[in-house]
Amino acid sequence: MATSIKDVAREANVSIATVSRVLNNVDVVNEDTKKKVLEAIEKLDYRPNIVARSLKTQKTKTIGIIIPDISNQIYPEVVRGAEDVANIYDYNIILCNTDLDPQKEMEYLRVLGEKMVDGVIYISNSLEKDVVKTIKNSNMPLVLIETNGKESDFPSVIIDNKQAAIDAVNYLIQKGNKRIAYIGTEKDAVNASAIRYKGYRAALEENKFEHNEELTYFCKYSLKADDGYNAMNEILQKTKEIDAVFCANDEIAMGAINALRDNNISVPKDVDVMGFNDTYGAAIFYPKLTTISQPLYDMGSVATRMLIKKINKEPLDKELFILPYELIERDSCK
Repeated sequence: MATSIKDVAREANVSIATVSRVLNNVDVVNEDTKKKVLEAIEKLDYRPNIVARSLKTQKTKTIGIIIPDISNQIYPEVVRGAEDVANIYDYNIILCNTDLDPQKEMEYLRVLGEKMVDGVIYISNSLEKDVVKTIKNSNMPLVLIETNGKESDFPSVIIDNKQAAIDAVNYLIQKGNKRIAYIGTEKDAVNASAIRYKGYRAALEENKFEHNEELTYFCKYSLKADDGYNAMNEILQKTKEIDAVFCANDEIAMGAINALRDNNISVPKDVDVMGFNDTYGAAIFYPKLTTISQPLYDMGSVATRMLIKKINKEPLDKELFILPYELIERDSCK
């Protein structure tokens, strides 16, 4: 039979109310009494009833994290940062993988509401109108990672994706490249990858380079290596006059490099390839990827601290945190 709060009170020779005050860290309990209660809790291996406590406090000490695709290399590091901070504040995590499906995103938001989570960290591949409406209707504290989109109502943690893309393309241009292809997300999507496309176009315009539709390929949602492989092949069917490729993430870049190899095009001897995110695979793939590094762990940890402040109704220092990025030079550009 599970140990109850009554058993702890009996063991410590105090009232149930005193045990409750110790559990809730109420300062009115003196140190000697608190020590006795904590020793009794440890001796009896007592675990508070989370459901009962949540009914009383209206808090479950639980945070939901919604991610688009658990197999994508960027998200485990983001989740780790979030989980480490959550543990510091005694919060548990419920992880929800949406498989890039907006309907699943909305369903998970409803489920997390039913589970009475205290708040949600939301990492979306595309913040669509129906999803935004569901978020607002849920009334749950929420912080976005990667996307701040066209909605200013939600606090967010991002990097400056447009400027990072401009820097990446300028780097390729400084290498002497003139015909630079792009592989990434649909330009009208509300997500970080679409903003990178805007940076790509801005860099071309700044350098007086004409945009060539033959050198642009928009993937649908997944942005995996297969997408990069297929996209590169489609571009090569239109033209082989390519100097470089800017990819919206590292996995696309890896797929693109494999396609170039299969077409007897050497990287970086014939074509430079730039990735984005600096995932674990970027440093061990051959050739090692030149890429834009995002502070993935920090994005998760900063977002969680923001969310816990919102849960506790504390003011945020900022509604939008823009973290620094870095261009990492490796072997996929000459």
